[in-house]
Amino acid sequence: MKAPIELVIWDCDGVLVDSERIAVRINVALGAELGWPLSEREAIELFIGRSSDAIQEQFAERLGPEPAARWRQRFAELHTAAVDAGLEPVDGVVEALDKLTLPTCVASSGSHGKLRHTLGRTGLHPRFEGRIFSAADVARGKPAPDLFLHAARQMGVPAAACVVVEDSVHGVRAARAGMRVIGYGGGVTPAPCSKARTR
Repeated sequence: MKAPIELVIWDCDGVLVDSERIAVRINVALGAELGWPLSEREAIELFIGRSSDAIQEQFAERLGPEPAARWRQRFAELHTAAVDAGLEPVDGVVEALDKLTLPTCVASSGSHGKLRHTLGRTGLHPRFEGRIFSAADVARGKPAPDLFLHAARQMGVPAAACVVVEDSVHGVRAARAGMRVIGYGGGVTPAPCSKARTR
């Protein structure tokens, strides 16, 4: 028998805030600018759910360290501007949070600064303040399970009693560290659970 759910761990980008469309658009533009032509589908498969460090490593492997550093700087500038121009919560998530009675936290590949910015811009930060965890807190980001396990430990809940809400294949794989997972397919990454099973 499965343990009762005691904690809901939310991913942020694409699940709480509608930022993945922004990230994909920027990564496609920067790839073309720096010499790595990418389709939207490729940008989604390679980058969605990954930390900035992991994405920078991919750019460095493909283009070298200087273009990768340029990518990181330009991405941060463009993403900040786009978020400030009108980032919104994911449709229906505010209503879902209003109805949820279980404890919650956020575990995201984004940095703490990015999480403060996106959650703050959408008015969601107060709902999770003090319970926000970043890939910067652990040695390995998604798809390694470290971040979700860290969040569960900090919240004092065993992994078996956690459910993760994720929209990326990398995040779904990370949640398979003894946790249950709900794959959100309403954004740019439909059916993340089924894709994760095929790899």
